[in-house]
Amino acid sequence: MEDLFLQQEPNSRREVIACSGPFQVELIHYIGTNDYKSLIDISNTLVEEYGSTTKLTPNTIQTYFNRDGSLPFIARHQGIIIGYIIGLPLEILEKEPWARLDINFGKINTIYTYAFVIQKQYKRNGYAKMLKRIYINWIKKQKNISFITGHVKKGISARFTGKISVIDQTKNWQGTGIIFEYYRRELDPEKIYTTK
Repeated sequence: MEDLFLQQEPNSRREVIACSGPFQVELIHYIGTNDYKSLIDISNTLVEEYGSTTKLTPNTIQTYFNRDGSLPFIARHQGIIIGYIIGLPLEILEKEPWARLDINFGKINTIYTYAFVIQKQYKRNGYAKMLKRIYINWIKKQKNISFITGHVKKGISARFTGKISVIDQTKNWQGTGIIFEYYRRELDPEKIYTTK
């Protein structure tokens, strides 16, 4: 594990997608080791709620932030990373039975939201909502992507806006003991972004 960490580049390559005052959202092209500690610290917010398997490690950062096809976004406040959201093409998750059972598996038209977290002290001030909105709008504009899916605690998807369907429920998601629902969001039901 140490060798893997030492072989990685220290500096991240990123593109600012949106900014407002002290807040900005960046699309990550490559996450460098200099940002690992911040991301691992932020993942502790997930650990408190869902258990130790949700904590990032250098290996999981490489797997989900730097994997070909992944769409990681980070949020910064006054230059400090305060959250992230990671989208993956559904097909990358081919080892997951639920992914292979999705009716869109193999169509390369669905992004699965793997993780979404904002540090505790930045919740309830709109940063999470802005990060998610920017993520969804950016993905809407990608060619051939029609859906976003993900797993959320039961009842959460009812608060989402847009055309949302609950596809399935899992009583003990990833060993958390919590009921999660697998949802699908149709990104462009009005066909505004469809190319002709």
